Amino acid sequence: MRWFFLFCALFQVPLVQAADPLYEIELSVAGQGFDETFCWVHARAGVIPAKEPLVVMTLQRLQLSGSDVFFALNTMRSKDLGKTWTPPQEHASFARKPFPWGGHEDLEIAVSDFWPEWHAASGRLLGIGHTVVYEDGAVMKVRPRSTAYAVYDPAAASWSPWQILAMPDDPKFENAGAGCVQRVDLEDGTILLPINFKIRDAEAYSTTVLRCGFDGTALRYLGHGSELTISVKRGLYEPSLVRHGDRFFLTMRNDDHGYVSVSEDGQQFSEPVPWRFDDGSDLGNYNTQQHWVAHRETLFLVYTRRGAGNDHVFRHRAPLFIARVDPETLRVVRASEQILVPENGARLGNFGVTEVSAEETWVTVTEWMQGPGPKAHDTAPLVARGADNRIWVAKLKWKREP
Repeated sequence: MRWFFLFCALFQVPLVQAADPLYEIELSVAGQGFDETFCWVHARAGVIPAKEPLVVMTLQRLQLSGSDVFFALNTMRSKDLGKTWTPPQEHASFARKPFPWGGHEDLEIAVSDFWPEWHAASGRLLGIGHTVVYEDGAVMKVRPRSTAYAVYDPAAASWSPWQILAMPDDPKFENAGAGCVQRVDLEDGTILLPINFKIRDAEAYSTTVLRCGFDGTALRYLGHGSELTISVKRGLYEPSLVRHGDRFFLTMRNDDHGYVSVSEDGQQFSEPVPWRFDDGSDLGNYNTQQHWVAHRETLFLVYTRRGAGNDHVFRHRAPLFIARVDPETLRVVRASEQILVPENGARLGNFGVTEVSAEETWVTVTEWMQGPGPKAHDTAPLVARGADNRIWVAKLKWKREP
């Protein structure tokens, strides 16, 4: 089976699986290959609706010799729903820039963990991520962090200069950002934006959902809801939100387990509980993000986990799985689980979900070409298993109602 996956990826052959009565999975590759110095990461797509929709995928380069050393945002575009893609285009407005702070004059700041999504009320493609500060080329350990955003201009094929979301003047928001998060846009244009935050020197993060206004140009803080955390290592972070039926569901990363919480209004959330299968066993997801797919009456979780013959993968972050969620018990239905993106030695933990149309939902992810320590930059073991920094596009093709 592994060689079949590799053949399909190498020759750009869509691979279709059919294991769920609601959808089929069609896999394709938007690009692949790397220079052993950098690789592509954080592939996430947004769709500008039109008679011929424009798909804009954002991604950025990672320096393999460092840890989370990111460079300027790039975009790839598709006008034929992912059949063909333009090469990555770098945006100078997202290049690193000097950032004097706290008596330090040699710092740089950049935007990472970006996620573009169509904001229907304003008719704009709004991308949101967070800032990262570098000192001597490495991520600064104790640093400020903010939610960053920009608006895409399809005619100019460019992003506006990124801006910072102004937050209340409170020490707990000095390190606060919306990196790698799924948001929910309400019918009136209000954005429910999950973030994680902490006091500067604290170890544990808390998660909350912001209410934001957006007028097509500026993103504004309007308020926030429950502040959720646990006293386990780095707390709760990298949250993602979805609306399903008349409730809101929040999934969060923790170093030991993924956690889930539910809300009636998208602001006040229940006590977080660890993700489990419907038989009561631990899901096996830890120290990485999970995201949602919602379609009609069914809710799905996309995640990675232990126990899949993947001990050689950094933090077991591949393959990428999808399974149904029981919205009443907040458990993952084990019998519905299937592999969404295959494992070729490289991690797949940082990914995005895009609602392309009523017929298709996409999951986009890159093969992140760093392995477990102590030689994380040595790509040879990953290449030996077939990894090639593929930019995967997994299309969930929804079947029509009977």
